[in-house]
Amino acid sequence: MVKNMREYPLEKIRNIGFVAHIDAGKTTTTERVLYYTGKIYKIGEVDEGTATMDWMPQEKERGITITSAATYCVWKDYQINIIDTPGHVDFTIEVERSLRVLDGCVVIFDAANGVEPQSETVWFQANRYKVPRIVFVNKMDRVGADFFDTVQQIVKKLNTVALVVQLPMGSAETFSGIIDILNMKSYIWEDEEGKKFRSVDIPQEYLTVSIEYRKKLIETLADFDDNIATIYLSGKEPEINELKMVIRRLTKEFKIVPVFCGSALKNRGIQLLLDGICDYLPAPNEINLIVTEPETNQQKNLEISPEGSLCAFVFKTQVDKYFGKMLFTRIYSGKISVNDIVYNPRTTKTERVGRIVRIHAEQKQDISEAFCGDIVGLVGLKNFATGDTICNKKSPVTVEKIHIPEPVIWEKIEPKTKSDEEKFVYAIHNLLEEDPTLRFKINPETGEKIIAGMGELHLEIITDRLQREYGILTRVGKPQVSYREYFTKKVTEETKYVKQTGGKGQYAHVVLQFNPLARNSGVVFVNKISGGKIPKEYIPAIEDGVREALECGPLGGYPVTDIEVVLIDGSYHEVDSSEIAFKTAAEIATKNAAKKAEVILLEPIMKVEVMTHDEYLGEVLSDFSSRRGKIVSMEVKGHIYHIRANVPLAEMFGYATVLRSLTQGRASYTMEPSHYEEVPKHILEQLGYLPLPH
Repeated sequence: MVKNMREYPLEKIRNIGFVAHIDAGKTTTTERVLYYTGKIYKIGEVDEGTATMDWMPQEKERGITITSAATYCVWKDYQINIIDTPGHVDFTIEVERSLRVLDGCVVIFDAANGVEPQSETVWFQANRYKVPRIVFVNKMDRVGADFFDTVQQIVKKLNTVALVVQLPMGSAETFSGIIDILNMKSYIWEDEEGKKFRSVDIPQEYLTVSIEYRKKLIETLADFDDNIATIYLSGKEPEINELKMVIRRLTKEFKIVPVFCGSALKNRGIQLLLDGICDYLPAPNEINLIVTEPETNQQKNLEISPEGSLCAFVFKTQVDKYFGKMLFTRIYSGKISVNDIVYNPRTTKTERVGRIVRIHAEQKQDISEAFCGDIVGLVGLKNFATGDTICNKKSPVTVEKIHIPEPVIWEKIEPKTKSDEEKFVYAIHNLLEEDPTLRFKINPETGEKIIAGMGELHLEIITDRLQREYGILTRVGKPQVSYREYFTKKVTEETKYVKQTGGKGQYAHVVLQFNPLARNSGVVFVNKISGGKIPKEYIPAIEDGVREALECGPLGGYPVTDIEVVLIDGSYHEVDSSEIAFKTAAEIATKNAAKKAEVILLEPIMKVEVMTHDEYLGEVLSDFSSRRGKIVSMEVKGHIYHIRANVPLAEMFGYATVLRSLTQGRASYTMEPSHYEEVPKHILEQLGYLPLPH
């Protein structure tokens, strides 16, 4: 075991992630970072299935990242903890939970495709968690690469101030180097592996544009910083270190986003990107983390310090049949040592830490302690799960939980042999612990097992893992859309549940108000009971009853969403009232209210982008029309059309095969959930759901 004495001061640590649209080059960039920092000695390639961070068999075969992988490396005198995330929308939870614990991130864009749909999604996820970021415009060697157009798209589509700190020398086959406009130097790489490069004067043909962009850079900084403005207006040149300090501050304040460029595949620009990560992204003690004190429900800023009280956050769970349950944990303050007793505010239980490991992809190294700013694996904690806070019992706090998107697709699943039933239950339990977007339930009427997830690929990977990791062959049904039900009318429902059976009876009385909410509001429960009409200990049972009843709507048995349920009145009996009585009363009230609420069915609408040659444009548009699709925008770059449309998920099954046929395999598409809309009446009738009588 290694005794992990803190080698680097807190200000020399960077916790960063690489996020992007699928196939923009995240894993390739991570691989080069590990190579140039000496963490690995041979560059692996995604397409060959040899990338260090894509260690799962499914990732190696498909050439995509499925699960976020953690590692660490050293660049100059900085320790960089890295999380490489998936780009495919089916695994968006991996991006969500990674951004939740990162202090900064590198957003990677494909120079030939600019800002793609999933790029926008990860950008707004980073906004949600207030993560400072820098941009890396990748694939400058690719045909059609356009650095300046990509920068314009970043400004326009992402509504941000893009501060260009580097310029490419050429593009596609003419891409020969990178210009640093802060130092006004150009960098030329001298070997295929990208290890040797030299600094030279900017070639004459790039001098004018370099001067222009340096002027733009200083003017942009002057808009935000009075000192730079004073120096600039006096006709002097600001010091480079002063410019860097201002860029760093404005990046941390979300006012600007520095833009770098290069080609990860061709090993160009990664060392300069590493310098940018160290120069401009914040250290762990520079972030502002708001925590809640569970006893008072008061919020406060956490004091981030190695000597402070322990505060750590579990952002991911991994279950390994040999290694056991490991919690990926970010330590915000204090430290954790092996055999420490730690506290879980959610369960109000304490537990002993069995093992602490440093993580490098699938490799794990035992250490004796971990400190503020570290990202480590904790082993042996049975009563902790993803989203839990780890702290001291004497000073409990909780960190804001991760946003977990709802599943949009489901299918029936069962083990092929009866003998695998027990193994199946155990495996599903483990997979549910690992993946918060996965859902599993058994239909109480038919006994059918149902699994729900974020897309066809998501469920395909789950069944593949059941076979490979647990040796369970399964039968699966055809994927189905996960519809939602919605109350269109405000309803107040009063229910008295009274049962007398000779001995102790059951008594509960509740008055609930059901208010429709805006889309994406979820289910909100509000307690407005005062004066002790219902004792506090029965309120959670009422909420449980409401939520369970809303899981099965009256129209098609789908979950009810976007509703506020307010407990406004009620009464209890000192002897006969119980938690089960109040839960039952709440369930009955909810089901009765659903019959009066003029319920409608909602379907998931997908944001789809197709890239096709102009000769197939008519066929693609016509096909969208037949799928109830609405065209949102069309852009053309050369002979390639980028078509964005909103299309119901129900119409998109098997689309990959159809698109291949329509375009002779020359088009590609991406798809991600956008929002829910009411199902048209004629589709409702086709589905066999008739509106409830009003």
